[in-house]
Amino acid sequence: MSAAGSPAGLMAAETRVALCVARFYEELADALEQSAREALAAAGVDAVDAFAVPGAFELPAIAGYAARSGRYDAVVALGAVIRGETDHYRYVCGEAARGLQDVQCQTGVPVGFGVLTVDSLDQARERIRGGAKRDTGTQAAQAALAALAVRRQLA
Repeated sequence: MSAAGSPAGLMAAETRVALCVARFYEELADALEQSAREALAAAGVDAVDAFAVPGAFELPAIAGYAARSGRYDAVVALGAVIRGETDHYRYVCGEAARGLQDVQCQTGVPVGFGVLTVDSLDQARERIRGGAKRDTGTQAAQAALAALAVRRQLA
């Protein structure tokens, strides 16, 4: 994609993004939100509102509220689910992912998926800013903006 076709090249100052943040793991939520905000700012997006919920299971609901409000061009969902000793992990991860996919398919508003689904807190820390793997908050914001850029190109 050319520079003019890159997400940053198509983002206007009036682009509005909703950050939907599951706060169950505060340290992770803070890091994911900070890196998502910085990625959005780097792309020229200044209008960012954050909405918090207790856990990842609630993310599809608030992402849906934001997407259907007509106020936001894109949504970024952030949070973490860490495997425990029960099947709870499987259900929460699956329903969060399915629900967020449903939101973007039903509303046409892109949703960046920034929900860590990991086995341990150490694995989660590797996937936020400063970790050895990747910065999931940044990637989720960039993914939402990339989808928004394609949507705008096709409009």
